[in-house]
Amino acid sequence: MAGYKQPCRYCGKLVHSDSNVCPFCARADPVGPLKCPKCRNTVEPGYKVCGHCGLSLQTTCPKCGKPTYLGSHCDACGDKLTVVCPNPRCKFEQIPTGPNCAKCGKPLK
Repeated sequence: MAGYKQPCRYCGKLVHSDSNVCPFCARADPVGPLKCPKCRNTVEPGYKVCGHCGLSLQTTCPKCGKPTYLGSHCDACGDKLTVVCPNPRCKFEQIPTGPNCAKCGKPLK
C-alpha cells in the first residue's frame, strides 16, 4: 500500500513503498525488487545481464575502479555512476547504458 513506509535498502531511512528514488540518498529502486536501468524489468542481485533486454548489469566505477551493479551509484564507494551528455544543447544526465546519449544520440565521452 502506498500509505506504508519501508526502509530504503541503501540508507535505511523510511520511504514510501511506491518510491522509485529514495529522497534521502537519491538511489533508484530503494524498496521492492531491483530493476534494469534500461527497460525497468525486474532483475536480481548477481545477474550479469538483464534477461529481458540483454543490457550488461555490471560496470566498473570510474572513481574507485571496483566492479559494481549498473545503477545510479557505485556499490563500493557510493559515487554517482551517471554521465552528462557533452552536447551543449542536451546535457542530459544518465546512467551509461551505451556509447551514445539516450536523449539526443550523440556519443558519450
